[in-house]
This record gives sequence, structure tokens and C-alpha cells, in this order.
Amino acid sequence: MKIGLRIDVDSFRGTRYGVPNLCELLDTHSINGSFFFSVGPDNMGRHIWRMIRPSFFWKMLRTRAPGLYGWDILFRGTFRQGPVIGKGLGPIIRSAADAGHEVGLHAWDHHAWQVHIDHMDGDAIYEHIRKGVKSLTRILDRPPTCSASPGWKCNDRVLLEKDRFSFDYNSDCRGKDVFYPVVRGRKLSQPQIPVTLPTYDEVIGRKGIRNSNYNDYLLSRLNPNGLNILTIHAETEGIALIEMFEGFVMMARSRGASFVPLGTILKDTPLVGTAAIVQTQIQGREGWVSSQAPERSHVQGY
Repeated sequence: MKIGLRIDVDSFRGTRYGVPNLCELLDTHSINGSFFFSVGPDNMGRHIWRMIRPSFFWKMLRTRAPGLYGWDILFRGTFRQGPVIGKGLGPIIRSAADAGHEVGLHAWDHHAWQVHIDHMDGDAIYEHIRKGVKSLTRILDRPPTCSASPGWKCNDRVLLEKDRFSFDYNSDCRGKDVFYPVVRGRKLSQPQIPVTLPTYDEVIGRKGIRNSNYNDYLLSRLNPNGLNILTIHAETEGIALIEMFEGFVMMARSRGASFVPLGTILKDTPLVGTAAIVQTQIQGREGWVSSQAPERSHVQGY
């Protein structure tokens, strides 16, 4: 059983501290994964204004956010633009690629994408992606080969604009199978590798799930005969929860599972279908996320 390991890096703190920690841990266990980097201004602290929404406030309490994320993340960019991650921490991003990990684009401005994607037209989306690709290309000396939308917020406009770039695949949604997205009746050229497993912040503090039994719960969600894509975050599993994540790695491997980059999952998928991407709700996550529509057909080969 293969587990596709997707590592989202949302912030300056996550890049500076979480990425080196995770690279060291993964090297210890001879694992490669897929890092998706936010490279523009870190304005994540602007999410603090969402505290007026009861669902977001409850999430902050349930996850014990200050201890989990750190106060600098919670207020970064609140009153002025935060530091540009790719400019200040380019060598750390490059080090992940040098260690053999797959490196892709998460966002230019993670906060702006999550908050404004509903109202961004095609030109604005293209420019956002273009700036992120340009920054990563400068850091890596080559264009990134994959991308993953922040917060699983993707729509047809995003899919059409991403199709203009040279991504081998995208991971923009939740779902069950690798598939080619269909927009307005047309199959696009870049396959989607959806996330299949819940994230820590979605389930912790709900239905009796605590740090002490989280790894057991996550293991119970693995599908021995299907697609398994896990998202962790450099800000959480890379810092405060790194020992718990290493425990999960050892537990999963003791049961015969292996961790691989998402690109490896794609290469090992002989049959790829088609599906639309739709908006849906996930318990434990505020607002909508994009999801693979249930109706799908099959085409041979990748």
C-alpha cells in the first residue's frame, strides 16, 4: 500500500522551521514526498478577522491554535504586508528539492487565494500562478512541475488557467481517484491527484479524537485497495506535531505501507478517469472545498 505524501507549506514560519525538520525526519526514514510551497507575501495573520465567524472561532479553540501554529503565524501580515517567503527563504526551498523531494507551487499569496478566489477572474488567477511559478523557477533553476491550490479552493477558472502552465499534475481537490478534470464538456490535459485522507485540523477535538489516538484514527482511514493521499502541514506536523507524525510514519510502515511523492502515485496509476470538480462541505473545515464529482468515466493510460 502506497501513501502519497503531500506537504503543504503555507507560511514563513513553516518554511523556516518546519521544512528543515521534515526533511531531516524523512531522510532518517528514507522517504521522499511532495512539498508545495507558498512563495509570496506571508499574510496568514489576516485570517484572524475570521474569528468573528463561530465556525472559525470554534476551530481555533478546538485545535488550540496559538500553541499549534505559534503567535507569529496568527498575526503575520495583519497590519502590513508580511515578508516574501521565496525571497527570504529560497535556500530552504531549494534544499527540499536537493534532498530528492518533489517541489511544486502552493500559492503566491496563500491568504489572498483562500479569501478572494471566488471573485478572481481568469487574468487575476493567471497572474497569481505566474508570479508563483516565476519565483519557484528562480529558486529551483527550473519550473515547478506540479501545483496544489490552497485550502482545496479550486473552480473551473482555476483549472483553465492552470492548463496554460506546464504542470504534470495538480492536487486541487478532495476525492477518491486520480482523474482528468472536465470543464464545459472538455477534458483538460493535467490530471488531478485528490487528497483522500482528513487533515489534523479537521478532526482533532471532534468525536473523541485527541493527539493520543489521532494516529490510530488516521490508520483506520487508509484504504488498502484504493488511493491514499495524505496532506500534512509544515506549520503543524513539521513543528509542534513532528513527534506524533514520526509515530504515524513508523506505525504505517510497520503495517506494510510506504510513503511516496504524488508524482509516483500518478506514474503507478494505469487507468485514469474523468470528472468535474464541484464545491462541497467537509466537517471540521470552514467554508467550501473543491471535490471530485461522483460521476466519472474511464480512459486508458496517463
